[in-house]
Amino acid sequence: MVGETLKYLLMTAWLLPLLGFAVEIFLGYKKNDARRSKLGAWIAVGCIGTGFVCSAAALVIWSNASNAWGEDGWITQQKNAAHHDGHDGDHDADGAHDDEHHSSTSPSRADFLLASVTADEHGEDEHGSGGKGQTVYSGTIYTLATFGSLTLSIDYYIDSLTIVMFAMVTLIATCIHLFAMGYMSDELTEQYVDHHVHMSDGSHLHRPGRFYRFFAFLSLFCFSMLGLVLAGNIFQVFIFWELVGICSFLLIGFYTERKSASNAANKAFIMNRVGDFGFLIGLMVLWTFFGTFRFGDTTVEGEVAEQGLFSMVHRDDTGNLMQDDITGEILITDNHGHTLQDEQGQSRTIPYFLLVVAGLGVFAGCVGKSAQFPLQTWLPDAMEGPTPVSALVHSATMVAAGVYLTGRFFPMFTQEVLLVIAYTGCITLFVAATIAVVATDIKKVLAYSTISQLGYMMLGLGVFGWGAGLLHLITHAFFKSLMFLCSGSVIHGCHHEQEMPKMGGLLKKMPITAITMLIGVLAIAGFWLPFGLQFSGYHSKDAIVASALAFTKANPAHFLLFFMPLITAGITAFYMFRLWFMTFWGKPRDQHVYDHAHESPWIMTVPLLILAPFAWLCAYGGESGNLYLMLTGDAPTHLHDGVVAATAGGLTMPSHEAIHAVHGTAGLWALVSASAGILIAALLYACNVVNLDDMKRNLSGVHGFLSNKWHFDDLYDALFVNPAHKVGAFCAWIDKAIFDAILHSLAKLTVLISKWDRMFDENVIDGFVNLMASATHSFGTSLKHVQTGRLRQYVMFIVLGVVALFAVLFTTFPN
Repeated sequence: MVGETLKYLLMTAWLLPLLGFAVEIFLGYKKNDARRSKLGAWIAVGCIGTGFVCSAAALVIWSNASNAWGEDGWITQQKNAAHHDGHDGDHDADGAHDDEHHSSTSPSRADFLLASVTADEHGEDEHGSGGKGQTVYSGTIYTLATFGSLTLSIDYYIDSLTIVMFAMVTLIATCIHLFAMGYMSDELTEQYVDHHVHMSDGSHLHRPGRFYRFFAFLSLFCFSMLGLVLAGNIFQVFIFWELVGICSFLLIGFYTERKSASNAANKAFIMNRVGDFGFLIGLMVLWTFFGTFRFGDTTVEGEVAEQGLFSMVHRDDTGNLMQDDITGEILITDNHGHTLQDEQGQSRTIPYFLLVVAGLGVFAGCVGKSAQFPLQTWLPDAMEGPTPVSALVHSATMVAAGVYLTGRFFPMFTQEVLLVIAYTGCITLFVAATIAVVATDIKKVLAYSTISQLGYMMLGLGVFGWGAGLLHLITHAFFKSLMFLCSGSVIHGCHHEQEMPKMGGLLKKMPITAITMLIGVLAIAGFWLPFGLQFSGYHSKDAIVASALAFTKANPAHFLLFFMPLITAGITAFYMFRLWFMTFWGKPRDQHVYDHAHESPWIMTVPLLILAPFAWLCAYGGESGNLYLMLTGDAPTHLHDGVVAATAGGLTMPSHEAIHAVHGTAGLWALVSASAGILIAALLYACNVVNLDDMKRNLSGVHGFLSNKWHFDDLYDALFVNPAHKVGAFCAWIDKAIFDAILHSLAKLTVLISKWDRMFDENVIDGFVNLMASATHSFGTSLKHVQTGRLRQYVMFIVLGVVALFAVLFTTFPN
């Protein structure tokens, strides 16, 4: 019953944006005054807002059903366990632990064994989870088609991650929709003048307003993202994955007449397809060996009829995947760990390297979608879209999809794949942060910040900090959406000026925007406050750094996975406070911009005031807080105890205990790094202790390197774009010089033959026919002289004829 209720609530939240899209496109378009009406926008806000209400109701129902909040609830138990672990960590920095003591108080692995529970609601407490009821529900909504043993269907998979993601996405999307009603009000016109587009006669582009179209695209975008989160199989994920990509293409290229916008949309679309190529390879490997795309088990009358992907890879007591002793291949099992048999009675297996290939393939799709190294260059260009689009894409939807899928698919990843994920995130977070240091466009700074923070999330997932990475996904969604909306408010208030060197002193002009932006900046910098009021980024980033430190302690050769994020924490704090000081502090740098700056209207500032508390306190309590415990309620089973290296020199994944043991140390270093970054930013941009122009000249080499974004675009131009242009030019030359020449010669020959044919037809055939007709006509004309109508003349001709006939007869036959 609970599963059915959750299914219908989340389906309602999922489908309402689609309804809004249909209404806005088909009805709003036909309305006479649609271009000047806000009706379409209010419909969109109503749909996504109702979706948030449904998501919040689902969250409450799910929590009650899983006995989360009571004194004996599972969250309370996890809090006690986390507190106990943290206490041990304070006294045992080396990770040594009193196993005997812990065996009676710490949560057992069964406490976290929830990943493969199916829609069968009779399974409550079957896993020995103490006071925790069933929390994972899966099933089929509609079967699309069946091809042999392959079934394509619309499935749902609801667990703690789904519930939290739904609430987060719908809440943030509702705020962004409200903000967009004010930000996009310029489009409420029959004739919009785009001053960024110059026509051939020097005038600006005039076009109809697209207010209703913008909200239609936003609604479709939200529908796609929610469908991705609710998806119960990997094929369904891929479909919504692509739909999200199409929506981003439409929104990034919203000002399609601007060349920069259309180029950015194309770049985003093409680079995502590069990642999707790997995704498809992963899908094919999975289908070939597992024969299903479903995450959860399929049940019929309470019995498991078909195993889901998460049930088919089992782990032994060391956390490693179960392997065949002889071949070393991974055993494909049921949810009890029993090996499945094929039609010949042989054990079903998948070669280890192919499981690695499948994992890397799926992660390749995540690299493209979440703009990770080396496919990170499309995200800053995506700033060409309207600012509400940037807020939605960069916080809760598209770029979050890659991290979400990595977290969702986590049980299938081998240690090798996790190491690739960790290094990808590590490289990404550092590269993007260094570029953000020199960026001057306020939106571009936030864009590189997004890439860097996504790198943190990937790093957290790769070093076995599953909960830390996903907690940072949630906290980042709140403070990044807040900061993007604040930047939109600044751009709106400064009449579309985005360059920070032309700003300054806006705190007095835009106090609400400045203060809410400061909250976002403090959150992303990981600022610390006493009495449990630490900003959300402090908790989530510390958790990632702690996971990285525990990982590097277990695998010393990978020490960079700890030092790079630690250094980058300071860089992050530096460039974010640089942004705030340059925009809101000090004296105005451009008096014209300052004089015309003003605070945004209430419909744009209210969403800021709603998001600011979430950006600050959503992670209250850190790893003992409700958000973290709820988010990790259905964490993969092998996280708690970690993974022991299967071979000498192999990778060891840290346990919760090991991470807790180093949490204090990691958090202290991260706080020192962030504080140093804030201090340097204050000295340079608030106190002006150094002449920045002189510094820029002295460091022109480094500044140029970073301003050119590590020359990644130049590199890709040299490796791919320019060769593609040359190949294209060569193909065009072949087309023109060879194929066109041949075709043109054939065409000329055909024309010449046609001329000859026409001449022959007109002069010979037609001439002969005309000659015959003319001769016949002349002969007939000459005979008209004997056609007189005189009877005596005719009688005379007859007599003459008879005489001539008899003369011939008698002459011829005389006898």
